[in-house]
Amino acid sequence: MSTHMVPESGIRLPMRKQVPARTAVAAARLLALLPPRHIRRALNLLRRGARPAGFQDALTARTAVISVSTRCAGGEGCLQRSLATAILCRMAGHWPQWCAGVRTQPLRAHAWVEVEGVPVGEPYPAHYFQLLVHVPEVPSERG
Repeated sequence: MSTHMVPESGIRLPMRKQVPARTAVAAARLLALLPPRHIRRALNLLRRGARPAGFQDALTARTAVISVSTRCAGGEGCLQRSLATAILCRMAGHWPQWCAGVRTQPLRAHAWVEVEGVPVGEPYPAHYFQLLVHVPEVPSERG
C-alpha cells in the first residue's frame, strides 16, 4: 500500500518519547508482514479497553512515528506508519480508527488513521480512498 509522496520532515523527540515511538514502529513493521485478516484481528485485540482518540492525540502519535522512522515518513511506508500510529496511540490508552483502502483513478492503495471521519495528517480529504478494511474506534461502554 503506497502512494507517491514527498517524505515528511519530522521533529527531534526527546529520548523519553523516542523509545515508545521506536517500539511502535518496530511492532508495526512485524505486523505489516501479516495478511490483512490477521492485521485486523490483531488490531481488534489491541484496541480493547482503549478510549477513543482525539484528533490531537492521533496527530501527536503520527508526528512521533515519522520523526523516528524515515520509512514511515516517506510515501512508501503508509501501512507501517498507520499501524505504528495506532499502536502508539494505544500505548497512551486511546485508539483512532485504522483504515486501509484503494482508489481506482489513478490506481493507488493507502493505509491511514482517522478520528471522527477525518484523516489524521494526510494530504487526502475524507473519502478520497474507498475503505476496504478498518478497525474502528472503541464504542463507549457508557449508556
